[in-house]
Amino acid sequence: MEELKELILRSSLEIKEELIRWRRHIHMYPELSGREFNTAEFVAEKLKSFGVDEVIENFAGSTAVVATVKGEKPGGCVALRADMDALPTEEKTGKPYASRIKGVMHSCGHDAHTAMLLGAAKVLCKLRKEFKGSVKLIFQPCEERHDCKGAQWLVEHGVLENPRVEAIFALHVYPELPTGYVGTRFGPMLASADVFKVVVKGKSTHASRPHQGIDPVLIAAQTVNTLHHVVSRYVDPLEPAVLTVGKIRGGFAENIIPDEVEFEGTVRTLSHQVRDRIPKQMEQAVKGIAAAYGGECEFEFQWGTPPLINDKETTAFAVEKMKELLGDERVVILEKPSMGGEDFSVYLKEVPGTFIRLGVRNEEKGTVYPLHNSRFDIDEDALPIGTAVEAYLAIAWLNRSPKLGK
Repeated sequence: MEELKELILRSSLEIKEELIRWRRHIHMYPELSGREFNTAEFVAEKLKSFGVDEVIENFAGSTAVVATVKGEKPGGCVALRADMDALPTEEKTGKPYASRIKGVMHSCGHDAHTAMLLGAAKVLCKLRKEFKGSVKLIFQPCEERHDCKGAQWLVEHGVLENPRVEAIFALHVYPELPTGYVGTRFGPMLASADVFKVVVKGKSTHASRPHQGIDPVLIAAQTVNTLHHVVSRYVDPLEPAVLTVGKIRGGFAENIIPDEVEFEGTVRTLSHQVRDRIPKQMEQAVKGIAAAYGGECEFEFQWGTPPLINDKETTAFAVEKMKELLGDERVVILEKPSMGGEDFSVYLKEVPGTFIRLGVRNEEKGTVYPLHNSRFDIDEDALPIGTAVEAYLAIAWLNRSPKLGK
């Protein structure tokens, strides 16, 4: 494995300039969720030029690209995933490779994820003799939009089958870790990301005669306040959960009580059990308050992504192999999970796998801004590191003995 490690590190470093070019090209031409047409075309073109064994474009009618690299001998199948979509953000980095698409930006690093997985594909094609089985490369659309369900769509349409994936890994750039470091954790790592909408219906009247109407503004105010008590009074205090109302609208003028008020929000949990219970408590609360004031209430809860829970065995495997590759001191076990969401969790409900943070912070280069910030950028020295991690994990998994997994 020592020889393989050095070979992968060297091969990844040799393509550093290509990785940077690919990443910058994707960064300059970002595409929103479900519209990753040019990005997918770029990815497919590169994969074909590397000589991968199979490239499926427009997988299941989406913009996904799914490719396979086969080793010289038969064996199992491991998957690596990268997301391709950008965010509706106006870039303010001032970099020469800044977004050329107004109002759209890769402020979450998906351009880097795509470039690194392309790099891993190129390295794997070069090292076919070093592994048995096959590596499935999933270039996924629609990670950023809760209503787009990119991972869910691919899983429902068999992306983990033919051949059946035994384990799956993914990297995500992380500006809280310095370049050269990677981090992960056992068990819950990211939260579920569900959304809700409430429509409070009352009866319009003049503001000076509230007794002649039913005030949905008052009902909405009481409802928002009560919903924030759902977590504090219906969830175990030792179980992390967040309920936030982020949008509210209603009314026409300061002297009119309107007919209705709408508000929307999100719910985040780290437990499948807690996640399943909360909607019922919310619906009881909102409808009960509306009825108490003589109004009506419509409650809509949209299931988004489940909590991301890393598998114990694949995470232990990933930590061991990343330490072999990068050194013990550069592999961090993250102390706390995040209440952010990630639809990689959908794959983890089907097969064991691990989500990994890749450090991209460099104070001297100014790559210090958080994800989703209009000034977010990465230290591109991290690109060959991410490529090497992905390629090494894939080969090491396929060559492992005895078998791990469920």
